[in-house]
Amino acid sequence: QVQLVESGGGLVQAGGSLRLSCAASGRTVSSYTMGWFRQAPGKEREFVAGSRMSDGTTDGFTYYQDSVKGRFTISRDNAKNTVYLQMNSLKLEDTAVYYCASGSGGTWSSWGQGTQVTVSS
Repeated sequence: QVQLVESGGGLVQAGGSLRLSCAASGRTVSSYTMGWFRQAPGKEREFVAGSRMSDGTTDGFTYYQDSVKGRFTISRDNAKNTVYLQMNSLKLEDTAVYYCASGSGGTWSSWGQGTQVTVSS
């Protein structure tokens, strides 16, 4: 099992940027598919971005929810055992609690506690 701790959330004006970090312990992030999710008030938790490592047969790749494509970038630093979510051109509708998750085989098995992102006008 891997333990995940998010940081980097905060209050930002629309059009601004934030970078979220997800520090992992217990297992290395290189062993897992890593992802970011978010949950806005009154809404269900939704997928935002994912990063899948190469399995030796297929290359690794990243994938995004349509609404964040071109604005958000997921990346990982395996040496630091950390995953990042760079968020640019933030919109009011990006306001949510953002969660880091890890998993494999199509299942998300570990979750962080979340970090609040608030975008103001």
